[in-house]
Parts: sequence; C-alpha cells; structure tokens
Amino acid sequence: MEDWGSIITGIMALLIAIGLPLLYRKSKKEQDGKTSEIHQHLRALGVDATVAEAGDAREKVGLGRASGQKSEGVIAVADRHIDSVNVVSISTQYGTRYLVDYLVRSANLAGERPLKKTKLTKRSSPPLFGRVVAIGWQGDSSLAQDLNLDYSLADRLLKAEGKVVTGSVGVFPEPGHGYTRIRTDYSLPPAGAFEALCSIARRIQAW
Repeated sequence: MEDWGSIITGIMALLIAIGLPLLYRKSKKEQDGKTSEIHQHLRALGVDATVAEAGDAREKVGLGRASGQKSEGVIAVADRHIDSVNVVSISTQYGTRYLVDYLVRSANLAGERPLKKTKLTKRSSPPLFGRVVAIGWQGDSSLAQDLNLDYSLADRLLKAEGKVVTGSVGVFPEPGHGYTRIRTDYSLPPAGAFEALCSIARRIQAW
C-alpha cells in the first residue's frame, strides 16, 4: 500500500509539473492573441498601428499595482488623435476580463481646472434589457457638454451599440502620465465606432 501511495504521489507531482507550464503557455498565448487581434484589426481599418516593445512606459498608464490590472501590450497609433491602445486584463478567481484603454496625449491636464472623470450614460427601450436609444455624458462639465453637443458622435455611437458601447465607456484623466484614457470593454470596433473614439480623443485634446 505504501508503494502504491508513493507511486500515485509521484504521478500527481509529475502531472502538476507538466500541466502548470502548459496552462501558463495557453494563458499567455491567449493574452498575446488579444493584442495581436486588435492590432491586425486596426491595420485592416487603415490605421497606422504598430505593436510597441514590451516594457513600454504606456503600459503603466492608469494601472495601479493593487488594482489587479495588467497590460497585455501597447499598440502605437501614428495617424489619429489617439496616441496608442493599451490592452488590459483583469484576472480574478472567476476568470480573466479584457478591456481596452485608448490613450490620448493631454497637455492640458496640469491646467487651473483639472479634467474630471466623464462617463457615457445610456437609455434603453424597454428600460432594462432593451435597445439603446439615447446616450449622454456625465462628469466633467465642460467636456461632457462638448460631447453631448456633438450629435454626429452620438449617432455613430448609437450605430455601434452592441460593440464599443457594450458595457461601459469612460474618460479617465491620468495627469501623472500626461495621458487621458478612453476605456471600453474589449472589442474590435468597426470603422465608424473607431472614428467615434477618435472624435472623443479630439475633444479631449481641445479641452
């Protein structure tokens, strides 16, 4: 009995030693795939996008050590108001969730009136699980007003409902880094939705 116990213990140890690295590789491959996926998608939209080197300083924008958030890679954007795209993962006991931070260079963050957090609000019909029929912005009074008066932006976002507008969309200033983040749930935005995000970035830069 003792011999069998030793054999079973040895087999279990061997399986763990082999299995854990395989699980890690699968998880790492999936995470790398998210960055590659959105990079290829942006290129297909005609965006001049390049995957940045690992360890790029933009990986740290808005991601505190205690938040459980991690950058899976940064994609530099050369020809839009958006400077770069940071793919972010949040791992919990229930699994891994992915988000996207569209980073906007913001020289105005050190001004007399600092930019405040601003979030997209939605009204659905029927109220709970219906289609989104109206959107608005709440938070920073100046930025929210500019965004609310941009009716073409609202129209593009409404047409993108179910993609970029799925979940939440928020604008988060990061004065310590000189960037503002436009955060969305992970998705591959269609052309109109990506241009809507670029319009938000333009409003942020002009604030």
